[in-house]
Amino acid sequence: MAAALLVFYQGFTQDFYQGEVWQLLTNTGPVARLVLLMLFGLSILSWAIIIRKFRTFRAAQHESLQFLQVFRQSKKLSEIRAFCRSLKESPLPEVFQSGYREIESQATMTEGQGKARIRSLEAVKRALQIGASAELGRLEQWLVWLATTGAVAPFVGLFGTVWGIIDAFHGLATGGGATLHSVAPGIAEALITTAAGLFTAIPAVIAYNILLQHIKEFANQMDDFGLEFLNMTERYFTE
Repeated sequence: MAAALLVFYQGFTQDFYQGEVWQLLTNTGPVARLVLLMLFGLSILSWAIIIRKFRTFRAAQHESLQFLQVFRQSKKLSEIRAFCRSLKESPLPEVFQSGYREIESQATMTEGQGKARIRSLEAVKRALQIGASAELGRLEQWLVWLATTGAVAPFVGLFGTVWGIIDAFHGLATGGGATLHSVAPGIAEALITTAAGLFTAIPAVIAYNILLQHIKEFANQMDDFGLEFLNMTERYFTE
C-alpha cells in the first residue's frame, strides 16, 4: 500500500512539474506571485483550523456523552465535579461548574432538616447561561478566519487576474501584434490566481458551514443540560 502511494505521488509530482500548470505558475509576474503567496498562506491557515476544529469537536462530542452519563447516574455533585477535571473539550463540564459554584455560594443549612437550601433558583439559571455563553465563545474561536477566507480569497484571486490581464493587454499595446496566440498565454497566467482563490475559499466555506452546524448542536445540548441541571437543583435544594 505504501509503495503504491509512493508511486502515485511520484507520478503526480512529475506530471505536475512537467505539465502546463507548472509552466503557467513559473511564468506569472511579481504581482500574481504575491497574490498566490497570500492565498497559499490563507489556505494553510484555514486547513490548520479545519483539522484542529474537527478533532476538537469530535472529542467534545465523545466527552459530552460521557459527562451526561455520569451526571444522570451520580447522586453527588462532588463526584460529578471531580469527573469534570478529566474532560478538556466538552462544553458541558464548564456549564456544570458555573451552576455548581453558584449553588455553593448560596447553599445554607436549614435548621432541623440538615439539608442545604439555596435562596434563588433564578441566580443559578443566570450562572448556567453565563457559563454556556463563555463555552459558546470558546467553540467559535478561529471560525472568523474561515469566514474571512471564504469571503476574501475569491476577490484576492480576482485582483490577481485583473492585474494580469491589464499587464497582458499593456504588453500588446506596446509590442503590437494583437492576435489570439499572443493574448492567450498572458490571460491563462492571470486566470491561475482566480483558480487559486476558489481553491482556497471553497474548503473554508464548506468547513465553516459544517462547523457552525456542530456549534448549534452544542448550543442546543447546553440549553437542554441547563434545564436538566435546574430540575435537579429545584428537586434537591429548594423547598
